[in-house]
Amino acid sequence: MMSIGEKIRVLRVGKGLSVNEFAKKSGVSKSYISNIERDVQKNPSLIIMGKLAKTLDVPLEELLTHKYGEDDKTKVK
Repeated sequence: MMSIGEKIRVLRVGKGLSVNEFAKKSGVSKSYISNIERDVQKNPSLIIMGKLAKTLDVPLEELLTHKYGEDDKTKVK
């Protein structure tokens, strides 16, 4: 199971964004994004998460849930 920070990093890299570019586009500081991605900041606010989700072009729920789609549900069994 991926942490919120790991999900954000995977999605950011998948979009080809550096932390610097991601910070500029989202309006969230580089240091805060870095802390989230490294799991130093484990509980970012919904406002911050909303900005990151919008910048990554994913629904907020995708960042907040611990499972990705049906495949993960079958693996749990």
